[in-house]
Amino acid sequence: MEWHRSLLSGSRGKAPFPLIVAVTACGTLGMHLIIPALPATAKALEVSAGTVQLTITLYLIGLAIGQLLYGPISDRFGRRPVLLVGLAVFTLAGIASAAAPNAWTLVIARILQSIGACAGLVLGRAIVRDSATPDRAAAQLALLTLVMSAAPAIAPVLGGYATAWFGWRAAFALLAIVGGVTLAFAVALLPETNALQASPRASLLLNSLRLFRSRAFCGFVLGGACTTTSFYAFMAASPFILVDLLHQPAERVGLYYLLLMAGVAAGSLSANRLAGRIRTPNALRIANSIAIAGSACFLLADLAGWLNVVSVIAPVVLFMVGAGMASPFALSGAVSVNPHAIGAASGLYGFTQMAYGALCTVVVEVWRPGSVFTVAVVLFGSALLGQAALSFAVRRH
Repeated sequence: MEWHRSLLSGSRGKAPFPLIVAVTACGTLGMHLIIPALPATAKALEVSAGTVQLTITLYLIGLAIGQLLYGPISDRFGRRPVLLVGLAVFTLAGIASAAAPNAWTLVIARILQSIGACAGLVLGRAIVRDSATPDRAAAQLALLTLVMSAAPAIAPVLGGYATAWFGWRAAFALLAIVGGVTLAFAVALLPETNALQASPRASLLLNSLRLFRSRAFCGFVLGGACTTTSFYAFMAASPFILVDLLHQPAERVGLYYLLLMAGVAAGSLSANRLAGRIRTPNALRIANSIAIAGSACFLLADLAGWLNVVSVIAPVVLFMVGAGMASPFALSGAVSVNPHAIGAASGLYGFTQMAYGALCTVVVEVWRPGSVFTVAVVLFGSALLGQAALSFAVRRH
């Protein structure tokens, strides 16, 4: 049994940053890589587009809910064993997806894959905070966000070529390969970073409940969600805005998304440079001011009737710069509130992000769907709420 304990516990030390990027990327790749394969999947399995789209919808739901579980469990049992189990589930479910004989088997396999994918999203952030001071963690989280911003842009390209060359199953198989390779490197290189594991007698949910009693934590979580995932409102409405309203060709829409991701990358790079050089409250104030300015320009352009590609994309890119800059500081603040509940804090932060992003998409789909005004109001209101919540958090931290 000694080899088994060694495999799960690993040795104390610092996790290689490329490995942290890889384990975190699994969850994001699982969402974006298969998108180009969906039409071919629906045709091959003889189901409607709506049925095969469940592989995305239910994956997102599983990704949100699962984040609530991994954090407290890893606080109790350690990051390494929980992450290894999650990566194993992600890989095996990927194999099941690639071999699925029908649509419902594929949907079930994707739900299981989302449960495994949560491990990397939650524990990647927790591992960064385990190994660094709050300021240093903010810098590393900014760098992680910078690298990860490329995933949504690259993944569909990989999935598209895999599908074109080898068929729809290749995209799902590629996820299984990524998971398997990442799992192998994690077994070999990932140390246990959680030196403050909870007492066996402690409830796994106790630390989570205590976090909600912290006004600073609630402020960081709400502010981070408002500033960083409200852009889902634009993503949900952008095809209708760009194609139907501004008459842009569909193939050009992807290029505009690249500009948005470049904005996130620029903000994350700025956060990486500013971390440790200026105080967190000042950094958050600057970041949210940028987001407010971008969303305000977007709203003014709509109210003034000046809508064109530049007046739509440029303000949203500016908003994304602010979001990319605010994200690592807000996350670092949230996971630093209680050193004994870093995993739980990371999971709750991630869940709140996805829940708020989903809420924003519902708003733009229900309230004047296809309207630029609705999207602009959501972004502007979220930026203001994020500024207020984060200002409240730093006063209580």
